[in-house]
Amino acid sequence: MSKIEQAINTLKNGGVILHPTDTVWGLACDPFNENAIAKVQQIKERSQNQPFLLLVSSIEILKEYVDLIHPRIETLLSLHNRPLTIIYPKAKQLQPPLVNEKGGVAIRVVKDGICKELLEAWNGPLLSTSANVHGDPTPNHFGEISSQIIRQSDFTFPIDKSEKAGRIQTPSAIAKYHPKTGELDFIRE
Repeated sequence: MSKIEQAINTLKNGGVILHPTDTVWGLACDPFNENAIAKVQQIKERSQNQPFLLLVSSIEILKEYVDLIHPRIETLLSLHNRPLTIIYPKAKQLQPPLVNEKGGVAIRVVKDGICKELLEAWNGPLLSTSANVHGDPTPNHFGEISSQIIRQSDFTFPIDKSEKAGRIQTPSAIAKYHPKTGELDFIRE
C-alpha cells in the first residue's frame, strides 16, 4: 500500500495524519469528522473556538465551500507562485471550528508536492494546522517537530531526502478577501 493510500485509510477511519504540505509540516484530518477534529485540538492543545485552515486541491473544490470568488482572485490563485492562504468572508457547507465567529473560512489551494497528490486522492478538503503545540514556534522542518506530536499522530508520512537534510520550509502568505472589490489585504507576506 502506498503512503497516499495509507494516509487516506487513516483519514477515512477518523485518524490524524502528520504530513508535508506545500509550506510547513502539518497535522490534517477529515474536516467533517468531529472526533478527528477533537483529536487535532487535543494534540495541538488548542481551544475549540479557534478556526482551522482547509486545504483543497483545486479552485473548483474551493468554490464548493465559499461564496463568490472575484475573477481577479481566481487569476491570482492560478498564477501566484508562493502558497497563499485566503480568508474568505462567507463559507458554505461549513460549521465551527472550520469557520470563524463571522462565518469566514481560511482556505489554501495547494498546487504541488505530495500534499497535492494526497488532496487529489482524498477528493475534498482537509482540515490542516501546523505540526506544533499551540503557541510554540512553527517547525521549519521535520526535525523540529516534537516527539509528542509525532507519537500522537495516527500516520506520519515517510521523510523524503530533502527533509532528512533539514530543508527549511516557510508558512504561506495569508490574505483577507473583500468580495465587493475583489481585493486582498495581506496579513502575512
